[in-house]
Amino acid sequence: MVIPQGMNPKKPGLVCKLQRSLYELKQASRQWYARLSSFLISHGYKQCAFDYSLFLKHQNNYITTLLVYVDDIVLSGNNFTEIQNITHLLNNAFKIKDLGDLRFFQGFEVARTSTGINLCQRKYALYILTDIGMFGFKPISTPSDYTTKLHQHSGSPISTEDASSYMRLIGKLIYLTNTRPDIIFVVQHLSQFVAHPTSAHQQAASQILRYIKGSPSAGIFFSADGSIQLKGFSDSDWDSCIDTRRSITGFTIYLGSSLISWKYKKQATVSRSSSEVEYKALASATFKLHWLTFPLEEFKVVFHQLVVLYCDNKSILHIAANPMFHERTKHIKIDCHIVREKILVGLVKLL
Repeated sequence: MVIPQGMNPKKPGLVCKLQRSLYELKQASRQWYARLSSFLISHGYKQCAFDYSLFLKHQNNYITTLLVYVDDIVLSGNNFTEIQNITHLLNNAFKIKDLGDLRFFQGFEVARTSTGINLCQRKYALYILTDIGMFGFKPISTPSDYTTKLHQHSGSPISTEDASSYMRLIGKLIYLTNTRPDIIFVVQHLSQFVAHPTSAHQQAASQILRYIKGSPSAGIFFSADGSIQLKGFSDSDWDSCIDTRRSITGFTIYLGSSLISWKYKKQATVSRSSSEVEYKALASATFKLHWLTFPLEEFKVVFHQLVVLYCDNKSILHIAANPMFHERTKHIKIDCHIVREKILVGLVKLL
């Protein structure tokens, strides 16, 4: 900041008192959030305990939700009167601009019909293809060559400029996985090589782009019908990393028939058996399922059925059901206790 006109620089004991937050100051975003949140709370909104950017207001059987991202706000609910009221109050306090029905937000394209809501990143996907210069390439049907396992020394070294382009591309693809679970496995695999990418890694990334070219508007669909039940599917890929011999954890979680959460990540330690790998994946899925019940309770969602978690390893089911531990399972004892605890309290049912 420049010393304002009229201040005497020869008096170092005097300082400027900041009356309001200014852009580009460290405290600006915090002050803006504090003012907005206090305004919403004063008008009957409650801050979600599991996502501080989400505000909820319940009135009888009606609910109004307000999601904040910096200075952009998404307003939704089944009480149209309250939506009009809070919009009017926000406009008086902050001079907002109403953009109408939600169609585009932070790169996400929203299309709503009577059957449900479709979420995709078509414009962002086309931007990636154009930016990389692969818009005219021929599309393919799979995001990777599953017969080839990449490692750190696959292919030949590339230039520093190409390595920087590879890093930027992986970062863009990671953001694209918010609506594209079909590419998350190969993207997380290629993200492990951003420190020292090679020509083979570049070629694999190009194959993802050619796959996206074939379906740039693909996304996820949230159905308006279906039962309110959480169910998950956990799996793992044992000893899949050639460089570290670590395994991959993977799970997907559905609310009714709609996919709402997914994860593919390399495990932190090396596992000595496939059962250990499967149980770690099962524990990760259990954590996520348990956490999802809390924000859903904030929305007053009532579960009439148990949370169901599927896995494809019979030994895991036996370990979860058997209260006895032995030498083969003591190294995963904590995961066993956590999963079994959720089973005993009636939160999760394994199938």
